[in-house]
Amino acid sequence: MGIQLKANYRPTESEAFMNPRMKEYFRRKLLAWKEEILRESNQTLQHLQEDTTQEPDIADRASTETDRALELRTRDRQRKLISKIDAALKRIDDGSYGYCEETGEPISLKRLEARPIATLSIEAQERHERRERTHRDDI
Repeated sequence: MGIQLKANYRPTESEAFMNPRMKEYFRRKLLAWKEEILRESNQTLQHLQEDTTQEPDIADRASTETDRALELRTRDRQRKLISKIDAALKRIDDGSYGYCEETGEPISLKRLEARPIATLSIEAQERHERRERTHRDDI
């Protein structure tokens, strides 16, 4: 049997970091997010399959093709996001979820609430982004 959570449960700084209730909270949050993405993806695919009309006007056809390309790009981003969600679920299972993969320090609950797939603390993420900007400027 799984861990029971009250409907209004929210992790707090005052409880032990990544205790079983907290892990279950984030597991449910990630699973709900994944379900929502899959539902949206199915709707997108259905829409693309149903909308096979050929536009007689070239401007309308171009607009339709642009819309389709945008939907497919969004779908690709969602596919990548699902793999990040799956990786976060695996980290919950192996006990590494919620800890910065660079420093090993806990990632703040505020950050995990906002971005439950986060693998870096804010400080490590900022360092990473500064390094990226520096390398991009070198090119």
